Amino acid sequence: MEEGNQTKVSQFPLLGLSEDPELQPLFFALFLSMYLVTVLGNLLIIPAISFDPHLHTPMYFFLSNLSFVDICFITTTVPKMLVNIQTQSKDISYIGCLTQVYFFMIFAGLRNFLLSMMAYAWFVAICHPLHHTVIMNLRLCVFLVLMSWIIIFWVSLLHILLITQLNFCIGTEIPHFFCELAQIINVACSDTLINNIFLYVATALLGVFPFMGILFSSSQIVSFLMRMSSAGGKYKGFSTCGSYLSVVSLFFGSSLGVYFSSSVTHSSQKSSVATVMYTVVTPMLNPFIYSLRNKDMKGALGRLLSKAVSCQ
Repeated sequence: MEEGNQTKVSQFPLLGLSEDPELQPLFFALFLSMYLVTVLGNLLIIPAISFDPHLHTPMYFFLSNLSFVDICFITTTVPKMLVNIQTQSKDISYIGCLTQVYFFMIFAGLRNFLLSMMAYAWFVAICHPLHHTVIMNLRLCVFLVLMSWIIIFWVSLLHILLITQLNFCIGTEIPHFFCELAQIINVACSDTLINNIFLYVATALLGVFPFMGILFSSSQIVSFLMRMSSAGGKYKGFSTCGSYLSVVSLFFGSSLGVYFSSSVTHSSQKSSVATVMYTVVTPMLNPFIYSLRNKDMKGALGRLLSKAVSCQ
Protein backbone atom coordinates (compact mmCIF):
# COMPACT_ATOMS: atom_id res chain seq x y z
CA MET A 1 0.00 0.00 0.00
CA GLU A 2 1.39 3.37 -0.96
CA GLU A 3 2.07 5.95 1.70
CA GLY A 4 -0.19 8.46 -0.05
CA ASN A 5 -3.21 6.23 0.52
CA GLN A 6 -2.62 6.14 4.28
CA THR A 7 -3.96 8.73 6.70
CA LYS A 8 -5.13 9.42 10.21
CA VAL A 9 -8.81 8.90 9.39
CA SER A 10 -11.47 10.98 11.15
CA GLN A 11 -14.04 8.18 11.38
CA PHE A 12 -14.66 4.49 10.73
CA PRO A 13 -17.76 2.74 9.36
CA LEU A 14 -18.91 -0.08 11.67
CA LEU A 15 -20.38 -2.85 9.53
CA GLY A 16 -22.23 -4.43 12.46
CA LEU A 17 -23.31 -8.05 12.76
CA SER A 18 -25.16 -8.04 9.45
CA GLU A 19 -25.79 -5.62 6.61
CA ASP A 20 -29.23 -7.11 5.93
CA PRO A 21 -31.73 -4.26 6.64
CA GLU A 22 -34.49 -6.76 7.51
CA LEU A 23 -32.43 -8.07 10.45
CA GLN A 24 -31.78 -4.66 12.01
CA PRO A 25 -35.12 -4.40 13.94
CA LEU A 26 -34.53 -7.91 15.30
CA PHE A 27 -30.99 -7.02 16.41
CA PHE A 28 -32.25 -3.80 18.01
CA ALA A 29 -34.96 -5.55 20.03
CA LEU A 30 -32.68 -8.44 21.01
CA PHE A 31 -29.71 -6.35 22.14
CA LEU A 32 -31.88 -3.76 23.88
CA SER A 33 -33.59 -6.53 25.87
CA MET A 34 -30.27 -8.13 26.85
CA TYR A 35 -28.82 -4.74 27.78
CA LEU A 36 -31.77 -3.86 30.03
CA VAL A 37 -31.75 -7.28 31.71
CA THR A 38 -27.99 -7.00 32.36
CA VAL A 39 -28.14 -3.48 33.77
CA LEU A 40 -31.24 -4.00 35.93
CA GLY A 41 -30.05 -7.40 37.19
CA ASN A 42 -26.63 -6.11 38.22
CA LEU A 43 -28.08 -2.90 39.67
CA LEU A 44 -30.12 -5.02 42.06
CA ILE A 45 -27.08 -6.99 43.21
CA ILE A 46 -25.01 -3.96 44.28
CA PRO A 47 -27.45 -2.44 46.85
CA ALA A 48 -28.55 -5.90 48.01
CA ILE A 49 -24.96 -6.67 49.02
CA SER A 50 -24.21 -3.17 50.33
CA PHE A 51 -27.21 -2.99 52.69
CA ASP A 52 -27.15 -6.56 53.99
CA PRO A 53 -24.57 -7.17 56.77
CA HIS A 54 -24.76 -10.93 56.18
CA LEU A 55 -23.21 -10.43 52.75
CA HIS A 56 -20.23 -8.35 53.84
CA THR A 57 -17.80 -11.12 52.97
CA PRO A 58 -14.91 -11.28 50.44
CA MET A 59 -16.92 -13.31 47.91
CA TYR A 60 -19.80 -10.82 47.85
CA PHE A 61 -17.41 -7.87 47.92
CA PHE A 62 -15.91 -9.13 44.67
CA LEU A 63 -19.39 -9.93 43.31
CA SER A 64 -20.59 -6.33 43.88
CA ASN A 65 -17.50 -5.06 42.06
CA LEU A 66 -18.14 -7.55 39.24
CA SER A 67 -21.72 -6.29 38.91
CA PHE A 68 -20.51 -2.70 38.59
CA VAL A 69 -17.87 -3.72 36.03
CA ASP A 70 -20.44 -5.74 34.05
CA ILE A 71 -22.71 -2.70 33.76
CA CYS A 72 -19.82 -0.57 32.50
CA PHE A 73 -18.54 -3.42 30.29
CA ILE A 74 -21.77 -3.84 28.31
CA THR A 75 -22.37 -0.06 28.24
CA THR A 76 -19.15 0.52 26.29
CA THR A 77 -20.51 -1.39 23.27
CA VAL A 78 -24.26 -2.00 23.11
CA PRO A 79 -25.67 1.58 23.40
CA LYS A 80 -23.57 2.78 20.45
CA MET A 81 -24.74 -0.21 18.43
CA LEU A 82 -28.38 0.53 19.28
CA VAL A 83 -27.97 4.20 18.32
CA ASN A 84 -26.39 3.24 14.99
CA ILE A 85 -29.25 0.85 14.22
CA GLN A 86 -31.90 3.39 15.19
CA THR A 87 -30.34 6.24 13.21
CA GLN A 88 -29.33 3.93 10.34
CA SER A 89 -25.77 5.23 10.69
CA LYS A 90 -22.63 3.11 10.75
CA ASP A 91 -19.99 5.71 11.54
CA ILE A 92 -17.95 6.17 14.69
CA SER A 93 -15.37 8.92 15.05
CA TYR A 94 -11.66 8.12 15.34
CA ILE A 95 -11.57 9.56 18.88
CA GLY A 96 -14.79 7.75 19.76
CA CYS A 97 -13.32 4.50 18.47
CA LEU A 98 -10.16 4.84 20.56
CA THR A 99 -12.26 5.76 23.60
CA GLN A 100 -14.40 2.66 23.10
CA VAL A 101 -11.31 0.45 22.76
CA TYR A 102 -9.79 1.97 25.91
CA PHE A 103 -12.76 1.47 28.21
CA PHE A 104 -13.59 -1.90 26.70
CA MET A 105 -10.06 -3.12 27.50
CA ILE A 106 -10.29 -1.75 31.05
CA PHE A 107 -13.55 -3.46 31.94
CA ALA A 108 -12.70 -6.70 30.10
CA GLY A 109 -9.44 -6.91 32.05
CA LEU A 110 -11.17 -6.13 35.33
CA ARG A 111 -13.64 -8.95 34.67
CA ASN A 112 -10.72 -11.35 34.28
CA PHE A 113 -9.19 -10.26 37.58
CA LEU A 114 -12.45 -10.24 39.52
CA LEU A 115 -13.50 -13.69 38.31
CA SER A 116 -10.13 -15.10 39.40
CA MET A 117 -10.39 -13.34 42.79
CA MET A 118 -13.87 -14.78 43.30
CA ALA A 119 -12.58 -18.26 42.49
CA TYR A 120 -9.80 -17.90 45.05
CA ALA A 121 -12.16 -16.47 47.70
CA TRP A 122 -14.52 -19.37 47.02
CA PHE A 123 -11.64 -21.85 47.32
CA VAL A 124 -10.53 -20.41 50.68
CA ALA A 125 -14.09 -20.31 52.05
CA ILE A 126 -14.76 -23.97 51.16
CA CYS A 127 -11.37 -25.60 51.69
CA HIS A 128 -10.06 -23.45 54.57
CA PRO A 129 -13.15 -22.12 56.38
CA LEU A 130 -11.40 -21.64 59.73
CA HIS A 131 -8.78 -19.34 58.18
CA HIS A 132 -11.10 -17.63 55.72
CA THR A 133 -11.44 -14.31 57.57
CA VAL A 134 -7.68 -14.17 58.22
CA ILE A 135 -6.55 -14.98 54.67
CA MET A 136 -9.21 -12.98 52.80
CA ASN A 137 -9.42 -9.92 55.04
CA LEU A 138 -11.01 -6.67 53.88
CA ARG A 139 -7.67 -4.88 53.48
CA LEU A 140 -6.39 -7.58 51.11
CA CYS A 141 -9.61 -7.56 49.08
CA VAL A 142 -9.53 -3.79 48.63
CA PHE A 143 -5.82 -3.92 47.76
CA LEU A 144 -6.40 -6.58 45.08
CA VAL A 145 -9.20 -4.58 43.46
CA LEU A 146 -7.19 -1.34 43.50
CA MET A 147 -4.14 -3.05 42.02
CA SER A 148 -6.32 -4.53 39.29
CA TRP A 149 -7.57 -1.05 38.36
CA ILE A 150 -4.04 0.35 38.26
CA ILE A 151 -2.59 -2.49 36.18
CA ILE A 152 -5.38 -2.56 33.60
CA PHE A 153 -5.41 1.26 33.38
CA TRP A 154 -1.78 1.34 32.23
CA VAL A 155 -2.03 -1.72 29.98
CA SER A 156 -5.06 -0.25 28.19
CA LEU A 157 -3.31 3.11 27.86
CA LEU A 158 -0.30 1.45 26.22
CA HIS A 159 -2.62 -0.28 23.75
CA ILE A 160 -4.12 3.09 22.81
CA LEU A 161 -0.73 4.75 22.43
CA LEU A 162 0.36 1.95 20.08
CA ILE A 163 -2.84 2.29 18.04
CA THR A 164 -2.22 6.03 17.57
CA GLN A 165 1.02 5.13 15.78
CA LEU A 166 -0.87 3.13 13.13
CA ASN A 167 -2.04 4.46 9.78
CA PHE A 168 -5.38 3.55 8.22
CA CYS A 169 -6.25 3.62 4.54
CA ILE A 170 -8.99 5.88 3.24
CA GLY A 171 -12.30 4.02 3.36
CA THR A 172 -11.18 1.56 6.04
CA GLU A 173 -14.15 -0.35 7.45
CA ILE A 174 -14.40 -2.23 10.75
CA PRO A 175 -16.23 -5.56 10.22
CA HIS A 176 -17.74 -5.50 13.69
CA PHE A 177 -20.47 -3.86 15.77
CA PHE A 178 -17.94 -1.93 17.89
CA CYS A 179 -14.28 -0.97 17.89
CA GLU A 180 -12.50 -4.07 19.15
CA LEU A 181 -8.74 -4.00 19.58
CA ALA A 182 -8.00 -7.08 17.46
CA GLN A 183 -10.16 -5.79 14.61
CA ILE A 184 -8.56 -2.33 14.71
CA ILE A 185 -5.11 -3.89 14.41
CA ASN A 186 -6.24 -6.15 11.55
CA VAL A 187 -7.57 -3.28 9.39
CA ALA A 188 -4.51 -1.03 9.82
CA CYS A 189 -2.47 -0.31 6.70
CA SER A 190 0.87 0.08 8.48
CA ASP A 191 3.07 -2.48 10.21
CA THR A 192 1.32 -4.00 13.25
CA LEU A 193 4.06 -6.33 14.54
CA ILE A 194 4.59 -4.42 17.80
CA ASN A 195 0.84 -4.13 18.36
CA ASN A 196 0.34 -7.87 17.87
CA ILE A 197 3.25 -8.78 20.15
CA PHE A 198 1.92 -6.56 22.92
CA LEU A 199 -1.61 -7.87 22.32
CA TYR A 200 -0.48 -11.48 22.78
CA VAL A 201 1.65 -10.69 25.82
CA ALA A 202 -1.15 -8.71 27.48
CA THR A 203 -3.71 -11.42 26.65
CA ALA A 204 -1.48 -14.07 28.17
CA LEU A 205 -0.80 -12.08 31.34
CA LEU A 206 -4.31 -10.69 31.85
CA GLY A 207 -6.31 -13.56 30.39
CA VAL A 208 -4.52 -16.90 30.42
CA PHE A 209 -2.95 -16.59 33.88
CA PRO A 210 -6.21 -15.59 35.63
CA PHE A 211 -7.99 -18.44 33.84
CA MET A 212 -5.32 -20.89 35.01
CA GLY A 213 -5.80 -19.57 38.55
CA ILE A 214 -9.54 -20.19 38.26
CA LEU A 215 -8.95 -23.74 37.00
CA PHE A 216 -6.56 -24.43 39.89
CA SER A 217 -8.97 -23.09 42.52
CA SER A 218 -11.87 -24.98 40.96
CA SER A 219 -9.90 -28.24 40.82
CA GLN A 220 -9.09 -27.91 44.52
CA ILE A 221 -12.75 -27.25 45.30
CA VAL A 222 -13.87 -30.27 43.27
CA SER A 223 -11.28 -32.45 45.01
CA PHE A 224 -12.52 -31.22 48.40
CA LEU A 225 -16.17 -31.85 47.49
CA MET A 226 -15.38 -35.37 46.31
CA ARG A 227 -14.06 -36.18 49.79
CA MET A 228 -17.25 -34.95 51.50
CA SER A 229 -19.46 -37.60 53.05
CA SER A 230 -22.68 -35.58 52.79
CA ALA A 231 -24.54 -36.22 49.54
CA GLY A 232 -26.52 -32.99 49.97
CA GLY A 233 -23.35 -30.97 50.42
CA LYS A 234 -21.81 -32.56 47.34
CA TYR A 235 -24.87 -31.80 45.22
CA LYS A 236 -25.06 -28.18 46.36
CA GLY A 237 -21.33 -27.65 45.82
CA PHE A 238 -21.23 -29.24 42.36
CA SER A 239 -24.37 -27.40 41.31
CA THR A 240 -22.86 -24.04 42.17
CA CYS A 241 -19.45 -25.03 40.78
CA GLY A 242 -20.93 -26.20 37.49
CA SER A 243 -22.93 -23.00 36.96
CA TYR A 244 -19.96 -20.80 37.80
CA LEU A 245 -17.53 -22.72 35.58
CA SER A 246 -19.94 -22.71 32.64
CA VAL A 247 -20.11 -18.89 32.67
CA VAL A 248 -16.36 -18.53 33.23
CA SER A 249 -15.54 -20.97 30.43
CA LEU A 250 -17.90 -19.17 28.07
CA PHE A 251 -16.32 -15.80 28.85
CA PHE A 252 -12.67 -16.84 28.80
CA GLY A 253 -13.03 -19.33 25.96
CA SER A 254 -14.69 -16.87 23.58
CA SER A 255 -12.57 -13.85 24.55
CA LEU A 256 -9.22 -15.64 24.42
CA GLY A 257 -10.23 -17.30 21.17
CA VAL A 258 -10.94 -13.92 19.57
CA TYR A 259 -7.60 -12.37 20.54
CA PHE A 260 -5.32 -15.33 19.93
CA SER A 261 -6.87 -15.99 16.51
CA SER A 262 -6.89 -12.33 15.42
CA SER A 263 -3.85 -12.66 13.17
CA VAL A 264 -4.47 -16.27 12.13
CA THR A 265 -7.90 -15.80 10.57
CA HIS A 266 -9.84 -12.81 9.34
CA SER A 267 -13.28 -14.42 9.57
CA SER A 268 -15.30 -11.51 10.92
CA GLN A 269 -18.45 -13.64 11.20
CA LYS A 270 -16.91 -16.13 13.65
CA SER A 271 -15.20 -13.33 15.55
CA SER A 272 -18.45 -11.37 15.89
CA VAL A 273 -20.36 -14.37 17.23
CA ALA A 274 -17.64 -15.14 19.78
CA THR A 275 -17.47 -11.48 20.80
CA VAL A 276 -21.23 -11.30 21.38
CA MET A 277 -20.92 -14.28 23.73
CA TYR A 278 -18.40 -12.65 26.05
CA THR A 279 -19.47 -9.01 25.73
CA VAL A 280 -23.24 -9.41 26.02
CA VAL A 281 -24.30 -12.93 27.01
CA THR A 282 -22.00 -13.59 29.98
CA PRO A 283 -22.69 -10.23 31.75
CA MET A 284 -26.40 -10.99 31.34
CA LEU A 285 -26.02 -14.49 32.84
CA ASN A 286 -24.13 -13.36 35.94
CA PRO A 287 -27.16 -12.01 37.87
CA PHE A 288 -28.97 -15.32 37.29
CA ILE A 289 -26.00 -17.48 38.26
CA TYR A 290 -25.01 -15.51 41.36
CA SER A 291 -28.48 -14.44 42.52
CA LEU A 292 -31.30 -16.75 41.51
CA ARG A 293 -29.22 -19.84 42.33
CA ASN A 294 -27.93 -18.39 45.60
CA LYS A 295 -30.09 -18.63 48.75
CA ASP A 296 -28.27 -15.79 50.55
CA MET A 297 -28.59 -13.44 47.57
CA LYS A 298 -32.28 -14.27 47.11
CA GLY A 299 -32.87 -13.47 50.78
CA ALA A 300 -30.97 -10.17 50.50
CA LEU A 301 -32.89 -9.20 47.35
CA GLY A 302 -36.17 -10.02 49.07
CA ARG A 303 -35.31 -7.82 52.06
CA LEU A 304 -34.17 -5.01 49.77
CA LEU A 305 -37.41 -5.10 47.78
CA SER A 306 -39.43 -5.24 51.01
CA LYS A 307 -37.68 -2.09 52.26
CA ALA A 308 -38.29 -0.35 48.94
CA VAL A 309 -42.00 -1.18 49.07
CA SER A 310 -42.38 -0.13 52.73
CA CYS A 311 -40.73 3.24 52.03
CA GLN A 312 -43.32 4.14 49.41
